[in-house]
Amino acid sequence: MTDPLHSDLLALAQEAARQAGGLLRDGRPADLAVAATKSSPIDVVTEMDIAAEKLITGLIADRRPDDGFLGEEGASVEGSSGVRWVIDPLDGTVNYLYGLPTWSVSIAAEQDGERVVGVVAAPMRGETYHAIRGGGAWAAGAWDGERRLTCRPAPPLEQALVSTGFNYVTEVRAHQADVAQKLIPLLRDIRRGGSAAVDLCDVACGRLDGYYERGLHPWDMAAGDLIAREAGALTGGRPGEAPSNALTVAATPGVFEPLQRLLEDFGAWHD
Repeated sequence: MTDPLHSDLLALAQEAARQAGGLLRDGRPADLAVAATKSSPIDVVTEMDIAAEKLITGLIADRRPDDGFLGEEGASVEGSSGVRWVIDPLDGTVNYLYGLPTWSVSIAAEQDGERVVGVVAAPMRGETYHAIRGGGAWAAGAWDGERRLTCRPAPPLEQALVSTGFNYVTEVRAHQADVAQKLIPLLRDIRRGGSAAVDLCDVACGRLDGYYERGLHPWDMAAGDLIAREAGALTGGRPGEAPSNALTVAATPGVFEPLQRLLEDFGAWHD
């Protein structure tokens, strides 16, 4: 039986994600991609990012004034209720800048330090993904209604489709490319989506067999990690560790373990 508090937190996260997603979708200038190499469009994206976070934190604080916040754009409030919201108002900013559809709004709620609710809205996909701890993972689409998510049955590793992401720091990105070069011959292929939250949800949906990335922050993975796990995926970092800034891995059981071992062997967690 779902905790009534968790149901309330989920409904609030869904409302906030829907409103923020609408703001970002409808407020994006039509000509933003045309001038994508100039500084002014980047400023516009930053302004939209900040506006989305303010919308989310404002809506939640109005309903639950004693809750805490941790957000990518600077929201940091301790709170006194035992509930903390972890927010990425725009995950996939470069995709958003260029007009690519893979960007999202990610909102998670923690209770006493444990993640209990996750919502990822991908407006340009027409999909929203959500999970409550112990209640499974679900997706709601504009075309097919709500459905329960289950990760794919594990293929042999050489048939696994895996996604990753790259850091903005040149030296780190070069090392990540070296790791990917070593992995590619051992997999079906590697994809690079551009939104960690969406990649994690794609593992949950069965659209990917696995995902890994170095350099994620709590707000990048908070909601997507819960959604992937509730869909039956395994998540972690280096062997024996939780997902972290050093390394995040999510995959269907049977792919997770060999993928994690290869990433450890290839030094995916360091420069």
